[in-house]
Amino acid sequence: MLTILGFAMIATFLVLIMLKKMSPIAALVLIPALFCVFVGKGAGLGDYVIDGVTGLAPTAAMLMFAIVYFGVMIDVGLFDPIVRAILRFCKADPLRIVVGTAVLAAIVSLDGDGSTTFMITVSAMYPLYKRLRMSLVVMTGVAAMANGVMNTLPWGGPTARAATALKLDAGDIFVPMIPALAVGLLFVFALAYVLGRRERKRLGVLTLDEVLVEETRTETVLVGAGTGKGPRSSGGSGTGADLPEEHEGERFQGLDPNRATLRPRLYWFNALLTVALLTAMIMEWLPIPVLFLLGAALALTVNFPHMPDQKARIAAHAENVLNVSGMVFAAAVFTGVLQGTGMVDHMAKWLVDNIPAGMGPHMAFVTGVLSIPLTYFMSNDGFYFGILPVLAEAGQAHGVSSVEIARASLVGQPLHMSSPLVPAVYVLVGMAKVEFGDHTRFVVKWAALTSLVVLGSGILFGII
Repeated sequence: MLTILGFAMIATFLVLIMLKKMSPIAALVLIPALFCVFVGKGAGLGDYVIDGVTGLAPTAAMLMFAIVYFGVMIDVGLFDPIVRAILRFCKADPLRIVVGTAVLAAIVSLDGDGSTTFMITVSAMYPLYKRLRMSLVVMTGVAAMANGVMNTLPWGGPTARAATALKLDAGDIFVPMIPALAVGLLFVFALAYVLGRRERKRLGVLTLDEVLVEETRTETVLVGAGTGKGPRSSGGSGTGADLPEEHEGERFQGLDPNRATLRPRLYWFNALLTVALLTAMIMEWLPIPVLFLLGAALALTVNFPHMPDQKARIAAHAENVLNVSGMVFAAAVFTGVLQGTGMVDHMAKWLVDNIPAGMGPHMAFVTGVLSIPLTYFMSNDGFYFGILPVLAEAGQAHGVSSVEIARASLVGQPLHMSSPLVPAVYVLVGMAKVEFGDHTRFVVKWAALTSLVVLGSGILFGII
């Protein structure tokens, strides 16, 4: 009964948010509360929610201060060179912009933190998507998939969890998986190319001058200098007689180059502070929430020593902080009820028990397939510490090594990064101003396909 109700609760949540019948926060709170009462465990709802909130409180704190920290870094101009480089590559071509989004997200994902990746990627690419009227769900979908593949890095989380749960060396799991993961990343780039071609076909190709002229005509606030001499036909390849090609990226700025918050004299301080912060995070010198709390306080104090300026910067990012932290605590209700009522355990047991006996020798393949939906509907902790040991034990009974099972368990990460139980995804959709339901509808099919490509590559290379 709990198995059926668990699947029903998840299905109800997904349907309601995808059809936009409820907001994600309301759905994350009200649906599990209703099902908790329905299974006869309403008396324990308070305990379940408190347990869920307690478990996610460090994550919420990390996101709150990470948003403030990277928001300040964006304000003071730390990422302006990256933005200019991306703009010079992308110009005003939708195809290049989508591919640039995938590449940027993959590169920034090397720090192992999804929230950081999404904040930097959206900050750099959002102005381009908005000005060219490109689909914002393409941006969020491509960024989430690229980050999902890169999330398998040993310091990203899943690999470390798999190694801990099965008492294996993380290197033995990750290093042999590199070829399959590389194929998965190349598939994301290829998919970005296809989606970019579709956007180019829908919108055409403008020169940067044409975009600026159109903004002026529609009384859009123009960032940067000049407006060009006039429009050309869509699809033209000229760059404008008054603007050499090498200066296009300087003129079409994603971030206002004259904003009052810039601190060019403190650029290297901010760069070194960010490198130190990311290094400390990777080396685990302090808990991540503590690092971002200290980093945000230091960044505010040094860059904005006057109290009114500090308050203004905090207020400027308060909306993102509230949206994301609110979503995380709402998700705590969902996960708390799933775990507290025993729904997750019953769902996992039902799935494992229903694996056909003939599939025993192919448990690595089965694990890879199961990881796609299970890591979407469950937290990584729940899957890797609750389900993976059971799958590994079943595999060992049929001669399948634990390390193969561990590698296969990484397959579902491209889809996992868009799970409603992943706090970072709310940073992504919140900063991109995209409805979570719209993002889900767009990304699920492509992310699942990416996971299957990784699984197929692993089998083909003899890794899984």
